Amino acid sequence: MLSYPLTETAELRALEPWRAEEFAAFIAGNREHLAQWLPWAARLTDVEMTRAWLQRYAEDLAADGGRIYGIWQDDVMVGGTLYRVFEPRFQACEIGVWLAPQAQGQGLITKAAQRMIDWAVRERGMNRVEWRVANGNDRSIAVAKRLGMRLDGVLREAFPYNGINHDIQVWSILASEVS
Repeated sequence: MLSYPLTETAELRALEPWRAEEFAAFIAGNREHLAQWLPWAARLTDVEMTRAWLQRYAEDLAADGGRIYGIWQDDVMVGGTLYRVFEPRFQACEIGVWLAPQAQGQGLITKAAQRMIDWAVRERGMNRVEWRVANGNDRSIAVAKRLGMRLDGVLREAFPYNGINHDIQVWSILASEVS
């Protein structure tokens, strides 16, 4: 199995369809927290739906598109990250992240996202890595800042979710800014 260490007790691993049961259980146990910002956390309510969603990422990976990874700490899934958009022909991608409340405050998301940025820029030649976040998601905005990203602007009312059109902040880092 391929994995990347984040800390002495945490690692990043591919989140493949065969892990659907584990991922579905993670979502169910953290749904209220995750669904504040992530529509898929509200939609994925059983193992088969979760497997189908992970399968789409497996197919995207096969076509050199999006990828999805889980974060395990002490061999328990506590979060994850993905390339929601991965466009080699435009040298651009977008990272998304999630984390269970009990794993917050340990730098896991920052470390995982930094690994995603480094790989995209150094291995795949991406010039631009984006981070999109709804206004009010202060923890995610703080991560973007820690990653050295800059606020490009706000897409006004661009994210309809739970009956509200949310503004979306677009943060980015360019290859020339990655140290």
